[in-house]
Amino acid sequence: MLNIFAAPGDAFQDIKDKPVNNANWVTPALIIMFLGWFAGLLIFSQDTIKHQIKDVREKAIQKQMERKHASQQEIDKAIEMAEKYGDVGTIAMAFIAPIFSGFAPPFIWGGIFWLIGAKALGGRFSYMKAVEAVGLAAMIEALEIIIRTLLVLVTGNMFVSPSLALLVKDLDLQNKVHVLLGYINIMTFWLLAVRAVGISKLSNVSFARAALWVFGVWIGYSALIFGIGTAVQQVFSKMGGGG
Repeated sequence: MLNIFAAPGDAFQDIKDKPVNNANWVTPALIIMFLGWFAGLLIFSQDTIKHQIKDVREKAIQKQMERKHASQQEIDKAIEMAEKYGDVGTIAMAFIAPIFSGFAPPFIWGGIFWLIGAKALGGRFSYMKAVEAVGLAAMIEALEIIIRTLLVLVTGNMFVSPSLALLVKDLDLQNKVHVLLGYINIMTFWLLAVRAVGISKLSNVSFARAALWVFGVWIGYSALIFGIGTAVQQVFSKMGGGG
């Protein structure tokens, strides 16, 4: 697993012709899960983060209620309800999200990369071998959790990441440019490159050819998520304006 950081080609070559070892995806998943829980405990115990969450929540409610031409009394009541139940939702997400982040990607992205490697690129490996490879690459994601947690603790901003968004002083998730800068993340590119190495080794194709597919799928996926987010914002904006 540590070879993923220094010599990913050797790590994937080592598992290529061996039976699937489930520990190679289960262990990184467990590491991500526990790191996520620990990071959440650290981050949400900070007063600055608590204040930021409260501020973001109140601004969102204020903006939405104003679009509906609500009275100040209605706005205050909505904010009060959000404060009452919002923390419970935050804690629940802090518990659930690391489980999903650890165990879902190996199967989801494993399936996608199995289709790429075994079908599009002509490789001969099983779906679970793809899951194992994606799981191994997830050690990069474990490192990102550590880096991101340290950045949050240093900056006092829970939305910070090792991306170009670091250059933005007042990060606004409603700003499309700020969101796009967040996609240019050095850890994401490292992870994609390692996944491409895995596919190239399992499929016996060049790294460049595998990387073209891996980065292409990621660009398409990111564009879809960005597009959906933008569309949802516009819909709610129109609904609010119409109300």
